[in-house]
Amino acid sequence: MTVTYWNYLKLDELLSLQQPLSQGPEHDETLFIIIHQVYELWFKEMLHELDHLQNLLATNQTPRAQHTLKRVLTILKTLVAQIDVLETMTPLEFLAFRDRLEQGSGFQSAQFRELEFALGRKDPAAMERYPAGSTARRRLDARYRAPTLWDAFLRYLEANGYRAGEDVNERNVTLPIVPSPTTQKVLIQVYRTNPVVAGVCERLVDLDEGFQEWRYRHVKMVERTIGDKVGTGGSAGAEYLRKSLFQPAFPDLWAIRTAF
Repeated sequence: MTVTYWNYLKLDELLSLQQPLSQGPEHDETLFIIIHQVYELWFKEMLHELDHLQNLLATNQTPRAQHTLKRVLTILKTLVAQIDVLETMTPLEFLAFRDRLEQGSGFQSAQFRELEFALGRKDPAAMERYPAGSTARRRLDARYRAPTLWDAFLRYLEANGYRAGEDVNERNVTLPIVPSPTTQKVLIQVYRTNPVVAGVCERLVDLDEGFQEWRYRHVKMVERTIGDKVGTGGSAGAEYLRKSLFQPAFPDLWAIRTAF
């Protein structure tokens, strides 16, 4: 078969995946489905890029790591911009088909949980939400046991002559990333003596800030759409999402700001 734009992108399959459940169907359900399908595609690409970034950092490939970080940051901006599109849907337009979602909720996005795990925000309870033996559970379990982006960054520091405390090969990668005074001292030295490595640090701060910005915009979108109602699938809705705000993935890179 000759490769064409249509069959290369499998557009027959892709364009058949938007299947509203509401009667009519309700006009805005198509938008809702497409936005969230696109989110999942971008999540897949970000996981792909973050895995690549970990390898680049662990093998001390600074220029390529910077390039990959720039790509991830650009994708994050796209994710935030998509909220602007979703917010064109009014509360009444969403309520017209909300009941059809039943137990379906963005809270169930396994790929977003994978992103959190990749960034070091690992919660074993998150895996319990997915059936044992399911693809989502297997993928999350693998992420839970795998080194994080922060672990790759610590190896990057070592490769550039900066030992950030404990042996990075001995860190229990399933534990949360907690602030380390020893690591902070090393990072302050990096900023004062090595602008190239400090540049990578700043891009990681951009990445952390970008995720926090997405979380904030997501919370405000939920608030303006359903207020403080219980979320679909029985989640706590905006109340739950607000608890996730302002929790940095890389606390040491934020803590050192007061030392300069």
